[in-house]
Amino acid sequence: MQASDLFEIFEDSDTVAPAGGVKTWVDIVFDNLCLHGQVDLAVLLRWRRVSREWRGALNHALPLLRQVSFPIGVTLEGHYQILKQLGEGAYGFEPGDDKQTWELAMADAKKKASGSKVVIKRIHDVIEDKSCVSDIDDVFVPGKLLLRELKLLRHFRGHENIIGITDIQENPRGQNMFKDIYIVTDRMDCDLGRIIRSSQPFSDYHVRYFTYQILRGLKYIHSANVMHRDLRPANLLVNANCDLKICGLGLARPSAVWLVTSTGRKAGLIAKWYRAPEMLLGKKDCDKYDKSIDMWAVGCILAELLLRKPLFPGGDWLDMIQRQVAFIGNPPVEDQKERVKTFLASLTKVQNPGLKTVFPNASGPALDLLDRLLQFNPLKRLNAEQALAHPYMAELHDPEDEPKCEAEFEFNYETKDNLTEASIREMVFHEIKQYHNPMGKPRPKG
Repeated sequence: MQASDLFEIFEDSDTVAPAGGVKTWVDIVFDNLCLHGQVDLAVLLRWRRVSREWRGALNHALPLLRQVSFPIGVTLEGHYQILKQLGEGAYGFEPGDDKQTWELAMADAKKKASGSKVVIKRIHDVIEDKSCVSDIDDVFVPGKLLLRELKLLRHFRGHENIIGITDIQENPRGQNMFKDIYIVTDRMDCDLGRIIRSSQPFSDYHVRYFTYQILRGLKYIHSANVMHRDLRPANLLVNANCDLKICGLGLARPSAVWLVTSTGRKAGLIAKWYRAPEMLLGKKDCDKYDKSIDMWAVGCILAELLLRKPLFPGGDWLDMIQRQVAFIGNPPVEDQKERVKTFLASLTKVQNPGLKTVFPNASGPALDLLDRLLQFNPLKRLNAEQALAHPYMAELHDPEDEPKCEAEFEFNYETKDNLTEASIREMVFHEIKQYHNPMGKPRPKG
């Protein structure tokens, strides 16, 4: 975007120019901020925060800048209006992780025909080969992660507590041509983590309602023989009505998988704070893990809702285990596998401080549910269906309105021979075609 282009946008708009006129504003931004004629929204946002001199002009221009810095191309522009850019980052993992991931941009938008609010997520170079070793799978392939999430969200389509995709478009168009994709999803206001960190007061009913919706969504996911594996507040989206939807299914797997030696050991992911002991201990503890790891994560999230801060904000895997043991106490001998007994015996002996001490304002039923979720032994944790039937959920629980998925999800497409760039591209393109095409035209193959 050249300075002259931005000048024309302002001239053609109904915007009232700041003091000195539009040309003066363009000169200020592009000459004094040394942007060399390129729109850089991130730089402009930083300058708005730190430079009082330019704040008025930048505030005045941001609505238009957000639109021109998020081009949606001809396939979507006739049907959606960009309201503002929500942010940029990497797709798949938390900021600060050293893995190569896609460039991601998100924008608030609305459908021109109906006026309904949506979010458009633009993922750049989606099929580019950026495979590397991850701390959860032996090989992390971003294209595979995207394909898995697209397939899962289509499989779970229609559930009220799982984020829904309403449209997908590729750019440029065509199976052999596209580099970027645009995913249109339900509009949610923020993630649960932002609400937890906010100063907004919580009632016990808020805690219960959020937890209930997480469990209701998990029951559906688990009944399809799928475990989420990345359940955390950032992957729980909430709107102003306190409706909650689960997202972030790219790391989901069948409900029982073999552990690799490195599982749970590398530091760097905030998701570590919600990881179950058996994943942190890796092969010291067990050869397999299952969907009970999601139930541990629900316990961590319930505790975070009660505390308004993370329960186990640890560093590496050893720090995490020490924090978990300090909270739940040394696990009984019968809950310890032979391979982990020596290690656990080396930890400082601690006594469970008592949940009422840590959560003095929480109700008895809430603490009982928390205790039944944060069990060291995964066999002793409640599953999603049992947790929904817990007395803490009695006011909300309705077995007739807590459906199971009608069919299990098949991961057979993820065989090793299918992990080529060409096959992933073909399968992603197939997923794109499953959604409504706003232009109503067939997509070319190349």
